[in-house]
Amino acid sequence: MRKLFDGIAPSYDRLNHLFSLHIDRLWRRRAVRMVSAHAPRRILDLATGTGDLAIGLARRLPEATIVGVDLSEQMLEIGRRKVERASLAKQVTLVAGDAEQLTFGEGELDVVTVGFGVRNFARLDHVLTEMFRVLRPGGVLVILELTTPPNRLIRWFYEFYSFRFMPLVGGWISHQKAAYRYLPASVRAFDTPEQLLERMRKAGFESVEARSQTGGIAHLFSAIKPQK
Repeated sequence: MRKLFDGIAPSYDRLNHLFSLHIDRLWRRRAVRMVSAHAPRRILDLATGTGDLAIGLARRLPEATIVGVDLSEQMLEIGRRKVERASLAKQVTLVAGDAEQLTFGEGELDVVTVGFGVRNFARLDHVLTEMFRVLRPGGVLVILELTTPPNRLIRWFYEFYSFRFMPLVGGWISHQKAAYRYLPASVRAFDTPEQLLERMRKAGFESVEARSQTGGIAHLFSAIKPQK
């Protein structure tokens, strides 16, 4: 997984915005608003990639500190340059790390976010348990993830676009055609929203919720660690 994302890092942002017709920006803004409603001070952004969600959180929450963690050093390096350009280095730190072995202490964080990353975790249940561990009681988990649309017509168009257009254009621009075959296939193979909510409950979270975005092409998931 690290090698795959290192390979597409130089063109990742440009292709994300192109393929989503910039709707991914809207989805991230909604995730940021959801997080900001809880006025957190300590945030972990897992699978941070090039840091778009971490940067959006920092701009909305100037009193918060955000640590972004990702396996791909190439993605992180691009993210660090973006953080510097945005003059947010005092708020945002991007570091290499493994979601299965978080270095934070128990109950250390107010919010954990994941933007377009949970479907790539090989041991998702274990990662959810780790996220639960590092959150304080009453802490919030917010996940933004691509999902398969339930409507047949939308799903047909979405899969035609994802499996025909994306590998062709993504492969041509990034020179990593296999990566742009994997990415839509990972969405198709991933949990339904209901299945992910059930995983979150099993990890110990309560008040789990899924909000459909753009006809079900993506979902915003949220959950709370119970108060002791």
